[in-house]
Amino acid sequence: MSNKQESLKRTMTSRHIMMMALGGAIGAGLFKGSSTAIDMAGPAVILAYMVGGIILLFIMQGLAEMAVRNKQARTFRDLIEPVLGKYAAHFLDWIYWKMWVLNIAAESVVAAIFLQYWLPDIPVWILALMVSAIVTLVNLFSVKLFAETEYWLTLLKISVIVLFIITGLTILLIPFQDHTATGFTHLTQHGGFFPNGMHGLIMAMLVVIYSYGGTEMIGVTLAEVKDPEKIIPKAVRGTLIRIISFYILPFFIIVSLIPWNQVNGVPESPFVTVFNMIRIPYADHIMNAIILLAIISSMNSGLYASSRVLYTQAADGRMPKLFAKVSKRQVPVYAILACTSSLYAGVLISVFAGSNTFNYLMGSLGYTVLCIWIIIAIAHLKSRKNQLQKGNYKVRFYPYTTWFALLALIAILIGVIATTSIIVTTITIVIYLFITIAYFRVNSRIERRQAA
Repeated sequence: MSNKQESLKRTMTSRHIMMMALGGAIGAGLFKGSSTAIDMAGPAVILAYMVGGIILLFIMQGLAEMAVRNKQARTFRDLIEPVLGKYAAHFLDWIYWKMWVLNIAAESVVAAIFLQYWLPDIPVWILALMVSAIVTLVNLFSVKLFAETEYWLTLLKISVIVLFIITGLTILLIPFQDHTATGFTHLTQHGGFFPNGMHGLIMAMLVVIYSYGGTEMIGVTLAEVKDPEKIIPKAVRGTLIRIISFYILPFFIIVSLIPWNQVNGVPESPFVTVFNMIRIPYADHIMNAIILLAIISSMNSGLYASSRVLYTQAADGRMPKLFAKVSKRQVPVYAILACTSSLYAGVLISVFAGSNTFNYLMGSLGYTVLCIWIIIAIAHLKSRKNQLQKGNYKVRFYPYTTWFALLALIAILIGVIATTSIIVTTITIVIYLFITIAYFRVNSRIERRQAA
């Protein structure tokens, strides 16, 4: 084992980074959370994902600009600290870590739910345990192997979404055999386009922001990317186009094909329901298998992101040095093992909560993504005054795009606080207070050590 800070190896390329960001964002939020979002907003969920996609675009452009200017950055802390100070960097690092460890716990349960499609008699917690063990083993191998695995898993789920879009549009627009083209009447029937009003749209925004969360993972890969000042902007542009396409079009197809008030009552994913409609033998089983792999891919990305945050904290002396040690394959083994503990915590929760575990965890995760994006937006607004280096990449229409994103996120946050369960909000506030108290304790200990 080695604990050198430089021991993470720059082996990831543009295609790896793009697919990792997609892998993190196209997971349970799309395949499982889609039912919840549609139930809240009805057909207006399309508008919710469109607004969320525009905000995401502006946030990621700002992140890319800061990454290009700070070529020595390894993770979010190095981008945020020179601009907003140590506390903001600490807070972002740890809520980002908390987001991913809770997310992989939630997604292990979702993966188990999809496995129950074939194994209905096996408890959720046993299936979640099996999935957790597989994801742990994949991450313990080399970064290159991890990145390649993630690349092909993400490519698989992108291919499925493309197939879903083609199939869905065919069912909507083209009559064949005894099938009549469905058309778009479901968009305005059953209560209209806004069946639950603006209240439903605002509630759905929490699921939307949670679903898009993970794209900012690009900011965690900086230490392991070849030529980051060229690759990061390219990856941001490519990733955003694909994410917006892979969310808005599928949701448009789902709410057009299936009455919105029937989506949440179906046990399987809406994606499986649509493939069942084409009556191809075993289409539902094939789709269920691919969605399962997609969720495992998202867990894979989440474990990578959370372990790298823990690694850099340890390398900077803010956590025990044990977590900064790497294996001969240059993988932070102890950081990975520490983060996998959340997977097994999710398994324990699922023993009591079963399939409801995902819904319990998703609310807090949505709050965290909102806070992360708000901090990135504020940092970008201040970054040009505190710039360390000049970069070739600049955001067009700065600062208007970033201000739009920031104000929209604050408005969504206020709306979410007003419409979300008080229990979820309280638990989230307690976690944030704990992170804040921990910062002042660790900071005072570091200052005493330096004074001595």
